[in-house]
Amino acid sequence: MIAWPSYARRVLPGLLLLAWALPGQAGLFDDDEARKQIAEQKVVIQQLSDRVAKLESLLNNQKLLELAARIEQLNSEVAKLSGKLEEQAHLLAEGEKRQKDLYLDTDTRLRKLEQGGVAPVTTTPAATTAPQPVTVSADPAQENAAYDAGFAKFRVGDYPGSINLFSAFLRNYPGSKLAPNAQYWIGNAYSAQRDYKRAVAEQQKLISTWPDSGKVPDAMLNMATAQQEMGDTAAARRTLETLVAKYPLSSAAEQGKKRLTGLK
Repeated sequence: MIAWPSYARRVLPGLLLLAWALPGQAGLFDDDEARKQIAEQKVVIQQLSDRVAKLESLLNNQKLLELAARIEQLNSEVAKLSGKLEEQAHLLAEGEKRQKDLYLDTDTRLRKLEQGGVAPVTTTPAATTAPQPVTVSADPAQENAAYDAGFAKFRVGDYPGSINLFSAFLRNYPGSKLAPNAQYWIGNAYSAQRDYKRAVAEQQKLISTWPDSGKVPDAMLNMATAQQEMGDTAAARRTLETLVAKYPLSSAAEQGKKRLTGLK
């Protein structure tokens, strides 16, 4: 057994205790350093996360801005198209009004020529084809007033009223020089009401009853319009071809030629 000096016996326990504690203390220092590094890394990661979030926010905002700009552009284009459609609708309405006024003006001037004793542009109806008048006074003033009443209804767009008055005129004055005109406006009034089948029948009645009337070309043009509106393009083409062939010098034939070009 080793005999230790007395001072060694006093110091040795302390040295042994120190030697035992040092490894544990070193481990403690290592853990603190690791925790410090982890904390620093967490801070860095948080900073990176914040930067990514900001970038994503900017990116999303940019997409929203682009989308808003695109929507604004589309709204502008829609507004322009709407304006063009309104303009086209206005021009179409004006064209229809001018055409209607032209028909009305032509009818009025034709009546004045007939009433003044001047031969009309076209031949008068054949006596054998026109219906015989009923027992109604042949007062020209009453006859003209009856016709004017139906004409006034058509002018203001009261088509049912115009049909009723012109039909009464035909019953009362079937032999009148204005009878073909009255029949024409009846057919035209049905067209204005989009009753195209009845419009064709009424204009065909004019053509059959007064084949020599100056209103026949206009009646055929109105028939073709009604047939085309019903989707019967073949019938409309045949009517227009007959119009152009039989009445080449009429204004209706000129319009018929343009329509035929559009149908081909």
